[in-house]
Amino acid sequence: MINLLNQVALITGGSRGIGAATATMLAKAGADVAIVYREDYKSAVEVIRSIEQSGRSGFALRGNIVKYTDCRNIANKVIKKFGQIDILVNNAGVWEYGEIGKMTEKNWKKTIDINLTGTFNMCNIIVPIMKRQKYGRIINISSTAGQRGEAFHSHYAASKGGIIAFTKSLGPELIKDGIWVNCVAPGWVDTDMVAAEIKNPSTKKEISQSIPRGKVGKPEEIAGPIVFLASSLANHIVGEILNVNGGSTLCG
Repeated sequence: MINLLNQVALITGGSRGIGAATATMLAKAGADVAIVYREDYKSAVEVIRSIEQSGRSGFALRGNIVKYTDCRNIANKVIKKFGQIDILVNNAGVWEYGEIGKMTEKNWKKTIDINLTGTFNMCNIIVPIMKRQKYGRIINISSTAGQRGEAFHSHYAASKGGIIAFTKSLGPELIKDGIWVNCVAPGWVDTDMVAAEIKNPSTKKEISQSIPRGKVGKPEEIAGPIVFLASSLANHIVGEILNVNGGSTLCG
């Protein structure tokens, strides 16, 4: 039922984890996909190969979403190659320990810049493109931490809470221009970002037991809801925060 044929998707943080799974799934749904990566060229190549195996075109771009000029260059290159950008998935993010009173300004700024400012940069540059097209789908990736907070990760929680407020603001602002803006808020997901936490069997068991479903999510289980929000099945969903966390945080 989900058919994204003739659409072009752009995913930040697309070389690994949720971004890579989303790129592959969007391609299977018919979209051509551009991914943005920071350093992991090898993984980016593997994702492009996966996209092409679905018969779609893939495009990997190296860039730093914290830099506004990089974001503009990324958008220009995608437009030059594909002529359009229909779907934007703001997925790039960082999760680091930060105890208040000991956290440095540098630590705070790094997290806010990547998670929140990077999302703003991409939206601010790509929304005018979507307005000219009179169509677009933007899916921002937040976190349960942005809804309930997270001890020793206040900078992360603040950035993800900001993404939620940003989404709820853009949703009603842009829908009359034919642009849908929504958000997916995952809980624990088995990705490189949290590998250090869940590689310990006892820690992983403790985390799993805190989730009503009883298991840590897989990247593909987050990618599915993202693809849903990118499709016409989500036409009446505007400014929504879709929780995908196995029941661990129930915020409507």
